Amino acid sequence: MTHQRRAVYALAALSAATFCYVTTEVLPIGLLTLIAPDLGRSRSEAGLLVTGYAVVVMIVALPLTRVTRRVPRRPLLAGALGVFAAATAVSAFATSYEVLLAARLVSATTNGVFWAVVFPVAISMFPTNIRGRIVARLSIGNALGPVLGVPLGTWLGGQAGWRAAFVAMAIFGFVTCVAVALLLPSVTPQQSAGDVGPMPDRRRFVVLLIATILAVTGAMGAFTYMTVFLLDVSGFAAASLGLLLFVQGSFGVAGTWAVGRFLDRFPLGVVLVLLGLLTAAMLGLYGVGASKVLTIPLLAVAGMSFSSLIAGIQHRVMQVAPSTTDMASASLSVAFNFGLAAGSFIGAGLLATAGVRVIPLFGGLLTAAAIALLAGHEMSRRRRQHRTDRGDWPVRPAHGRDAEESEATSVRT
Repeated sequence: MTHQRRAVYALAALSAATFCYVTTEVLPIGLLTLIAPDLGRSRSEAGLLVTGYAVVVMIVALPLTRVTRRVPRRPLLAGALGVFAAATAVSAFATSYEVLLAARLVSATTNGVFWAVVFPVAISMFPTNIRGRIVARLSIGNALGPVLGVPLGTWLGGQAGWRAAFVAMAIFGFVTCVAVALLLPSVTPQQSAGDVGPMPDRRRFVVLLIATILAVTGAMGAFTYMTVFLLDVSGFAAASLGLLLFVQGSFGVAGTWAVGRFLDRFPLGVVLVLLGLLTAAMLGLYGVGASKVLTIPLLAVAGMSFSSLIAGIQHRVMQVAPSTTDMASASLSVAFNFGLAAGSFIGAGLLATAGVRVIPLFGGLLTAAAIALLAGHEMSRRRRQHRTDRGDWPVRPAHGRDAEESEATSVRT
């Protein structure tokens, strides 16, 4: 097996691992009505299986990533997947709510480390000029989780009981663990080409994390209650919800695949364009969501732009990481889970007080704020850079070819 072919197979195994994590994290949502009565708990208590998972990821991601900083990446990722699979197997055979919750929280502790390491390891196996494409390919596993993993798990739970869905994910997790252990090259953190960002910039990094929180809060606030919106505002029948959500998810997968063509050339531009499309889709749903004909394409654009945006932000984070890319990725995981929890919480409040129709408006305003923050910071930074350049070279301003080259460099940044 050549080095290049092994890297491709290893990337496929890592993408399958991201599918496992995303699917298992949100799987209880689809199985809520089966888990709650079986374990003698309310639906709100069963919902804590997802909320508690996200909270644990937020708490442990950064410290565990720092503790495991010098652990070779192959055993670290394989070990995380092994613990994840074992905890998922315990979840499947849990005899009480407490055991199920504990198993979920153990699985969550591996989640933060996994997401901190998986992207830097993936890009380290390929040339630096295609890092954006590799990030997009790896992110396909994330995008497939909601559109394929959760619906299949929910269907299996309805046919054979909720435990069968967790058994299936545990088996898939063990298989993925073995594949990663066999295929991933043996690389230490110090040897990884993806260990340090090529354009370290602390201010850009912090602004990007804040923009991520705004965008994810807005998007997840809308997506969490999208089925309610489609029923109550758009007037779709309950039987059509599965197909509508499939449209949203499938466009997300296609968009994630396509965005890899542009990430390496326009890393910031891609993020801004996708945020613009997401904002337009959210505000469009608020404005014309009562029309079934217009809602379907808006739903597709929202799914495509959000799934692709995750890949774009991940790539940009690793570019401007002020220290190491694993700590930067761990910080992004914390920001994403914070936005997820905040979005669903605020969305619930809006649903109870103002009604479901205003939730996409809330989402669109937050994603618009993310655009303003990112674009405003970049323009401010370039003005400062321009003043500095003029101060350094007061006698010889740029002309002709020099000016064109300088402008082209600025645009690519």
